Amino acid sequence: MWLKKKKEDVQINLTPLIDVVFLLLIFFMVSTSFKKETKVSLTLPEANGEALDSSNQSIDVTVTKTGEVFVNGNGLVNRDVVTIKEALKQSSTDYQTPVIISADAAAPYQAVITVMDAAGQAGFNNLTLPTQKPSSENN
Repeated sequence: MWLKKKKEDVQINLTPLIDVVFLLLIFFMVSTSFKKETKVSLTLPEANGEALDSSNQSIDVTVTKTGEVFVNGNGLVNRDVVTIKEALKQSSTDYQTPVIISADAAAPYQAVITVMDAAGQAGFNNLTLPTQKPSSENN
């Protein structure tokens, strides 16, 4: 007389697996850094004048409305003349290379003068300050 035992239903407990996956998800969300690549947004001053042909080889210096300085899209650690001068020298060894200083219309005047002074001290004498055509509303 063998008694037949009922087989228990075999079940896998998924709770620990869900916990581990959830912890991994949190870990990757916290440890991931998102780098937002943006260009500096400027509002150029307005002026009437002829458009000049821009050469392919130039050094682009950008001054934001807060006075921050960027050389070829790379932000500088400070606004000192020495720092700007070194960044310009690293950008080009040819002192005939045009330096295009794009300053926001609301940029501090001193920041633009500092960039011009640094370019002059570094030996660059071909400076350009781009502007935009006035909007038709102002005419």
